[in-house]
Amino acid sequence: MKTPKYPVLDDHIHIDPRNGKGIEAVKEFQRSGGTHICLVTKPSWSLGIYPVCGEDFRGVFDETLQIAGQIREQTGVVVFPLLGVHPAEITVMSERMSHARAAEIMKDGLTLAAGLVKEGKATGLKSGRPHYETSEEITRLSNQVLLHAFSLASDAGCAIQVHAESGPCADMVEMALSQGMDPGHVIKHFGTPDTPLIPSLIAKHEEIPRLCKESREFTMESDYMDDNSRPGAVIGPKSVPRFTLRYMEQGIITEDDLYRIHKYTPERVYGVEIEI
Repeated sequence: MKTPKYPVLDDHIHIDPRNGKGIEAVKEFQRSGGTHICLVTKPSWSLGIYPVCGEDFRGVFDETLQIAGQIREQTGVVVFPLLGVHPAEITVMSERMSHARAAEIMKDGLTLAAGLVKEGKATGLKSGRPHYETSEEITRLSNQVLLHAFSLASDAGCAIQVHAESGPCADMVEMALSQGMDPGHVIKHFGTPDTPLIPSLIAKHEEIPRLCKESREFTMESDYMDDNSRPGAVIGPKSVPRFTLRYMEQGIITEDDLYRIHKYTPERVYGVEIEI
């Protein structure tokens, strides 16, 4: 395979050999021009894990790190693992325990993830709050979990991706600051241009050309789920490199834009080096 001309990062992708294409999806990404990925942990239940204590999330994190190792060995794609607890866990776990107990387990799981970041095994954290309508109690508890995640990220000196409702999530700026976390290292997964956080935009987002003209900081993602029951969702693993290189070929974005999206912004936000 020829050396790619440009770095191309998918900022939010799942790879699941159990339920999807697994490493083959990464090879598709690579063949299309992709070079780097942020590999995000899947919800515990998708791996057949049903936590009753924070330590139970270790199986989720260990599997994510094992997959990261397989990707590196079999493809050469650079992997930045993001470990955390999906915000929907509180709803799923509340089917078998109280909301408050579920929130405490989620906090303990995040503490475990932060330890792995400190050990150098992962790049950053993932947290958030439900992106769907829910009760006031779950919303309140979810914000407490998110505050804990911001505190952990601040202590570990790492970035954090947040999965939350659509829109700006502007309140998260103050939430992060209250825990000593720089909002400039908070990435809004499936973001929108109106967020004061760092938006990770779905690769086909129609505002990408405008944001490039404004020299805005953002990243690009596929949110590929790698689930055979939902093939190609949210968009396929080839999407980020294909859209990026097509925008370049069509003159919609410049080479400077590409480097800002796929190298300089993620380097600053995640504290990593992106080279090809």
